[in-house]
Amino acid sequence: SPLISLMKDQAENLSKRGIPAAYLDSSMTGNAYGKILHDALNKKCKFLYVAPERLANQQFISFAQKANITMIAVDEAHCVSQWGRSFRKDYYNIPEFVKLLPSKPLIAAFTASATPEVREDILERLNIRNAKQVITGFDRQNLYFAVQRTFDKQRSLLEYLSKHKQECGIIYCATRTKVETVTRLLLENGYTAIRYHAGLTPTERRDNQNAFISGKVDIVVATNAFGMGIDKPNVRFVVHYNMPKDPESYYQEAGRAGRDGLPSDCYLFYNPQDVYTCRWFIENSENDQLTEEQKQIVKEQDHRRLKAMIHYAKTETCLRETLLAYFGEKAPKNCGNCSSCLKNYRQVDATEDARKALSCI
Repeated sequence: SPLISLMKDQAENLSKRGIPAAYLDSSMTGNAYGKILHDALNKKCKFLYVAPERLANQQFISFAQKANITMIAVDEAHCVSQWGRSFRKDYYNIPEFVKLLPSKPLIAAFTASATPEVREDILERLNIRNAKQVITGFDRQNLYFAVQRTFDKQRSLLEYLSKHKQECGIIYCATRTKVETVTRLLLENGYTAIRYHAGLTPTERRDNQNAFISGKVDIVVATNAFGMGIDKPNVRFVVHYNMPKDPESYYQEAGRAGRDGLPSDCYLFYNPQDVYTCRWFIENSENDQLTEEQKQIVKEQDHRRLKAMIHYAKTETCLRETLLAYFGEKAPKNCGNCSSCLKNYRQVDATEDARKALSCI
C-alpha cells in the first residue's frame, strides 16, 4: 500500500508538470495494465514506475524488450546490497533484468541512507563501478536529536507532548500491539491521533494516511510500515517510542521531521528492553526469498548495525556526530543541537545576573 501510494504520487506530480508518467500495480485490471504498456510502447508515457518484483514477470519482460528503455532509476538502492539494512532479492536481481534488454540503458541509483560500504556494494552489484557519485550530505542542522533513557515511556511521552500541543508529529513503535496501546493512551489524554500498521485494512491505512497528510489529525502512531512516500513538510517532531534495530532506519524515519527547514525534534525513548525486542526481530525475521548463505550474511550485518544503534542510544558524546560518523561523514565534536551537547548547558536569566553583579559594586 505505501509503495503503490508512492508510485501514484510520483506519477501524478510528473503529469501535473506536463511530463507523461504512469505506474503499474497488482490491483489494476487487465485493460488498465495493457493500456499503460501500450502507451509506453507508443511513447505516450515517458516515465513508468514499477516495483522491482515486476521485473521477473514474463509479460513485463516482453514489453521491456520492445520498448526503448533509455534509463533505469533504482530508488531505495540500498536494497540492492547484501550489506544494506533492507536487502531484497528482487532488487538484487535487477542486473539480470538489464541483461535481457537489447541495449544497456543508463543506470542511476538513489538512496538516502547508505554507508560507504553499502555504496560500494551498490556500484559493484549494478555493474556501474565507474558511475559518478553525488553525496549531498546527511547533516540537517534544523533537526534536534535527543535520547531519553526511561523506564516509564508512557509518562515520558505525555510529558513531551504536553510541551508540543497542536504540533504535527509521528510516533514510531516497534510492534502493532504497541501502536494500539500508544494510540489509545493519546486519545484518552485528549490528543487527536490515528494508528497505522500492516494489520489494518488497506482502506483504513489509506484513510488514516490521508487524514494525517491533509492536517485533519495532528499525530500518527505507526510501525515502520508508515513512511514510504510521506513528504509532509510541517512535521515538527518524530518520536521513536522504541529503538529501531539500525541507524539507517532511525535516520530515515527521523528525517520525516522538519522538511520545511524549520526547527524540529527527533526523540528516542530508550530502555534495555528495546535491545531484546530488536534481537528477537533479527533472529526471527522471515527471509524465505534468500539463500541460506544470504540469510546468514543479513543476520550478521543486522547484529552489527544493532550494536551501532545501541551505541547511539547510550553515548554521552554528540548524537549528531555519532550518526554522521556512521554514514562516513565528519561533524564537529559539539553540534550544540542535541541532548548530549546541551546536557551540561544551563539557561540563566541575564537580567538577574546583571542585577546581582551591580549589587556588588
